[in-house]
Amino acid sequence: MKVHLRYFASLREALGPGETVEVPAGLTLAQLRRHLQGRDAVHAEALGAQRALRVALNQSLCGEQTLVEDGAEVAFFPPVTGG
Repeated sequence: MKVHLRYFASLREALGPGETVEVPAGLTLAQLRRHLQGRDAVHAEALGAQRALRVALNQSLCGEQTLVEDGAEVAFFPPVTGG
């Protein structure tokens, strides 16, 4: 399935503004994050478990056990972002 990723604040600096990726169906947000960490060293560092991140699914903050659906927009950002 395809998901549209958006990155904000320091994540945008490391990974760019966003991308559309193919991922396996049935992933939770936590599983998606782990999947993305496996892409390369830059993603592993930016999205690593040691980083406190918030996640929004289709512009609503969600818990990490929320399922991701095909065509969804997933945004990753630090807990506090500047204007």
